[in-house]
Amino acid sequence: MANNEHVTPGDDNQQITLIDEKDNEELYQVLFTFDSEDYGKSYVLLYPASESDNQEVEIQAFSFTPDANGDASSGDLFPIEDDEEWDMVEEVLNTFLADDDSNLQD
Repeated sequence: MANNEHVTPGDDNQQITLIDEKDNEELYQVLFTFDSEDYGKSYVLLYPASESDNQEVEIQAFSFTPDANGDASSGDLFPIEDDEEWDMVEEVLNTFLADDDSNLQD
């Protein structure tokens, strides 16, 4: 299980450019990062920066090696390939979204 105390919401300055298999570049906004003690990894969740706030967005998730500041950089993103690891990431995302929704309603 991930340690939710280490969930760090993204801010307007946290962006990463991803390059797909066709060498197309797309700018992504960092939604949040978190650490998992169970997997001994850090994770970053991203969404396309071009998406507006009122649209449903596709969220990308990667494990990463933090830089000196503890941030993710595009060169150090790794795909999540284990189903149990994916389940854990989805659980953290769902908790984050539920917390975010409850904060908007207060």
